[in-house]
Amino acid sequence: PPQVSFTLELEFSCSILLDRAEVTLQATSDSTEAIPQDNVVKLSVPIRYEPNLFLSSNTNLHRYEVHPLGTFIHGSGPEFTTTVKVQNLGCYPIQNVTLHMALPALGHHQATILSVTHVLAENATCVLQPPDEGTQVVPAPPEDLQHMDR
Repeated sequence: PPQVSFTLELEFSCSILLDRAEVTLQATSDSTEAIPQDNVVKLSVPIRYEPNLFLSSNTNLHRYEVHPLGTFIHGSGPEFTTTVKVQNLGCYPIQNVTLHMALPALGHHQATILSVTHVLAENATCVLQPPDEGTQVVPAPPEDLQHMDR
């Protein structure tokens, strides 16, 4: 039997959110058919909307001091603030968004290079967790910058 393939491209309105798209296809012919009932098919497919998330971050400290090995000054360094923003640029609501951030906290010989003092959250729930017992924490290796011109 002859076959026909085609693609349907549907556009959806931001003001009306649908759970399903229902399409009825009907083939007609000038010929006489023995079983005309099989010329109609009704399709119903679930609709999933693609999110349009934008992730941005900025910090108030753009300069970091690097000390030679063995000359670390014990005590806290300068405090800085990092802001992470998640925006929904699409017109469809987004649910159950989870953002995981891994902060570099250990340096050479397990030296602490970062400690979080406080977390402020707007329109979100933030949980500060140490690494799980089974998680391997890989300290950042010391950088050899002697071969660099600048």
